Amino acid sequence: MDPHSPITVGDKLGGDDKTGDGNDIGDELKDKRGTFVTLSKNGELRGCIGHIEPVQEIYKDVIENALAAAFEDTRFQPLSADELPEIKIEISVLTEPRELKYSSADDLLAKLTPLRDGVIIRKGSRGATYLPQVWEGLSNKEEFLSSLCQKAGLSPDEWRSAGLQVFTYQAEVFGEMSNSPNF
Repeated sequence: MDPHSPITVGDKLGGDDKTGDGNDIGDELKDKRGTFVTLSKNGELRGCIGHIEPVQEIYKDVIENALAAAFEDTRFQPLSADELPEIKIEISVLTEPRELKYSSADDLLAKLTPLRDGVIIRKGSRGATYLPQVWEGLSNKEEFLSSLCQKAGLSPDEWRSAGLQVFTYQAEVFGEMSNSPNF
């Protein structure tokens, strides 16, 4: 394998290099955008890592996040070669997050659009995000926000009180997954 070629999850597990030299990458993949890579196995989450903010070109970020989702997501053991044929991958390319100004819990609920909005919450040193696909697994806006607060280590009803910063973004999603797991 060329030392300047990008490495893939398959490469790391002893598979064939199918990435090429990077010269055939389209200009749209050289834009800087936030990306997430989600891995699933048998419809269950197997790894999900990403950057909300743009840190590097899309193609580089996807490679880095795929490797991290496979081998560094602390919620799971590193991916094994035996699992690779069963893994499905989903790539989310994000828009720039924008702060959502709201005046009350009801106003916050009114301003969120399920299946379109990815949501970031922050309070003090705590924060968390859910990609837009996570709406598929949660029945309503209240449940979505409560679950996101818990993910951030906050009380489930924290979204109802003052002082919570909320940001939204959208995602263009590519991949093999049909029913996205919660992450």
